Amino acid sequence: MSNKSPLRIAVVGHTNTGKTSFVRTLLQNTSFGDVSDRPSTTRDVRKAELYLDQQVIMEIYDTPGLEDGLGLYHYIDSNQSSSATLRHNGPEQIRLFLASPAAQDQFEQEAKVLRQLLLSDAAFYLIDCRDPVLPKYQDELDILRRCGKPILPVLNFTAHPQHHADEWKQALAHVNLHGWVEFDTVSLPEKGDQQLFDHLATLLPNQRQQLDSIRLQRSQQVQQRLRAAQREIAELLLDAAAYSVRVPNDDKDELATTIALMQRRVIEREQRCVDAILTIFSFPVDSASLQTLAKQKDAWQAPLFAADTLKEFGIQASKGIVAGGAAGASVDLMFGGLSLGAGTLLGAAAGGLWQGWQQYGRRLKHAVQGYADVYIQPEIIRLLAARQQQLVQLLLRRGHAAVTPLRLVDEHAEFKEPQRFREFMQRARQHPQWSSLHAGAFDDSIARSQCLRLLE
Repeated sequence: MSNKSPLRIAVVGHTNTGKTSFVRTLLQNTSFGDVSDRPSTTRDVRKAELYLDQQVIMEIYDTPGLEDGLGLYHYIDSNQSSSATLRHNGPEQIRLFLASPAAQDQFEQEAKVLRQLLLSDAAFYLIDCRDPVLPKYQDELDILRRCGKPILPVLNFTAHPQHHADEWKQALAHVNLHGWVEFDTVSLPEKGDQQLFDHLATLLPNQRQQLDSIRLQRSQQVQQRLRAAQREIAELLLDAAAYSVRVPNDDKDELATTIALMQRRVIEREQRCVDAILTIFSFPVDSASLQTLAKQKDAWQAPLFAADTLKEFGIQASKGIVAGGAAGASVDLMFGGLSLGAGTLLGAAAGGLWQGWQQYGRRLKHAVQGYADVYIQPEIIRLLAARQQQLVQLLLRRGHAAVTPLRLVDEHAEFKEPQRFREFMQRARQHPQWSSLHAGAFDDSIARSQCLRLLE
């Protein structure tokens, strides 16, 4: 990057059009300024900075809302534009106004905006598309254009079902502003802020290199956040998939206690994953809440030694094995949110059947010894993944001005299953020590990392 001075961009517009919200979204910072439905929340100019390689590359100025465009338009025209030397010199008209007593009195807020715009390289003009095009807005835009600075109209709140975006586009064209960007500060467009910087580069061709650098950095940040979020999701799924607890077959009280403990630990683990992903995308941890899942019917996994299961491993099940024997039982746990169902899987003592059958050998051995392994059902692993995947997709389109918490996610969320998910599940089941939910030793080994990469 060159040592050019930072770009100075003013954010201007009528009061309560979402200027501070817009700056929050550009900064990806939910704590900048005060956001409120009350008009004139911002009373003074506030500066924010965008960095690139630890250098300030852009200064963004959040300005107060214009309150009396009609009055100021008539004041400037009646007092100054009659002069032949001023008639076609908009910036000088504005400077003379700023030197007048009116700029310190009845038009104090407007003066703050215009003073900053004269000092800036360009402006984002925020438009609340929920409002129709009114004369006061047209007068404001005319006054802003007299500052002689490039102006990029930003159509805000375009996600509202009753917006007037088309009317605004036509009104902008009438004053020769044919470039505009639809940018809802609550529900972002598909390409995020890329179009903003692209259009701004058209207005400021000499600063295109700086603006292209910002666009590239933003694109890289998105990819970095996606990779970090994917890693968090993979860690959650491995913790859940590898998690198992051995209990005596004939101790129903211990089984119930174990199931409750495992349920609570997985719920807490999922919340930690949600919090981590919100932090990755620079949102407060209260920006999303895990929706309690509705009570579901019991969901039964195929019996451990059912004929279909054995057939997958090239084993022809005998009549005795299919019917189930006296070897014991393995417990299958299903839950998500606060939904819980449990089923018993019948097994068969088959001598050395588990020899060489690594995936199920440990469980069969425990069954013969009078124990059962309690573990998380694959359907729930998929549900955990679906909830987190949906969270990531929602955050990619969520502006940092949004205040309504996200609710995650119903039980019908679709899981985009990676190609090697089955292999991931098989490996995880073989290594309970890979789950950080275990009270015992946790093995963060190379083999565990390799298992995580199966989900990338």
